[in-house]
Amino acid sequence: MGIMAENTPSMRERILEAAFTAFMRHGYSGASTARIARLAQVSKRDLYAHFGTKQAMLSHCVIERARRMQHPLTLPAPTDTKGLYDTLSGYGTAVLVEVTRPEVQATYRLAILEAENAREVGLALDQHGRAENTAALIGLLTAARDRGLVAGGEPAEMADLFQSILTGQGIMVRILMRVAAAPTEAEARQRAEMAARALLRVYGGAGGAVQG
Repeated sequence: MGIMAENTPSMRERILEAAFTAFMRHGYSGASTARIARLAQVSKRDLYAHFGTKQAMLSHCVIERARRMQHPLTLPAPTDTKGLYDTLSGYGTAVLVEVTRPEVQATYRLAILEAENAREVGLALDQHGRAENTAALIGLLTAARDRGLVAGGEPAEMADLFQSILTGQGIMVRILMRVAAAPTEAEARQRAEMAARALLRVYGGAGGAVQG
């Protein structure tokens, strides 16, 4: 009984899943609160008790999925160039695989579609997704600079270079437009390793650049 209870979605979770499904199928305007309540199998009263407005539901849908995109760097700061390279490669691979998952791409498309009427939705996606991942990357590069592993620039500049190469050739826009497929994990790792090598070639400190 306890295991079943733990695996049963809460009412809030059911509402958010139903709202996201309705938004994706019918758009923001076409996803009525009555439709969302039916999908979630709750009353409209329960729906409004958890989320005061349909706009709040949309914002929470985007925020919940944006949080899943975060890839916090929990490994200790590297002590040598090889360790930094490995961490950058793992970080880049995980982030690229995550942000190109169909559900995450659907979240981006929803935010883009509603950008004109609900700018705060795009801001929430940017803050809880890209911005927090970038902050984690800058934190790693700051620690690496303090240890002399990178030099010659600000950590934010280094992060920009890394991310530009990681998502080069307009891959994110092409995937959003459905003219390119999401990369496999092997393809994502190849991009991440290329970005890590480029960063270390440009900003490599006392440890030197990783060869290969």
